[in-house]
Amino acid sequence: MKKIFIYSSSNGQSLKICETLNEEKESLILNIDRLNSVNLDNFDQIIIGASVKYGDHNKKIYNFVKNNKILLERKKTVFFSVNATARKSEKNTPNTNPYIIKFLKKTNWKPDYIGVFAGKIDFPNYNFLEKYIIKFIMWITNGPTDTTKTFEFTDWDAVKKFSREIN
Repeated sequence: MKKIFIYSSSNGQSLKICETLNEEKESLILNIDRLNSVNLDNFDQIIIGASVKYGDHNKKIYNFVKNNKILLERKKTVFFSVNATARKSEKNTPNTNPYIIKFLKKTNWKPDYIGVFAGKIDFPNYNFLEKYIIKFIMWITNGPTDTTKTFEFTDWDAVKKFSREIN
């Protein structure tokens, strides 16, 4: 089965998850910004991964799904979201994660498989404004606020389990 991974990522976590899900190591992995010249008809399965930044997925992912809905309905499809909210056990499933619910409602798309993974907060690599906006969001949501550290929330065992499900 020929697969393509299409992703958007704020700090690389969505790409790392795509690489982990790509068990055969032969699939194409492309950032949404580099998708222009690819013929999606050549693929049997389309896997879309998107991170959440400041409360929303990348608008290019929304537009891609809306503009390719007919094609996506003919293929085997996967969508996964990467967000810090999924670090909480009550918000780490497709049925309980507010960003997944919002995305699927807004796009009216029904992928064959849906996943949600907690992301990473990488304070040392954020610029001054990002650092303090995210620190404030973490403070409001009882998350970590030490801006000298990186916090990896991704459950890699869950990513590997999802990989087995979609493969």
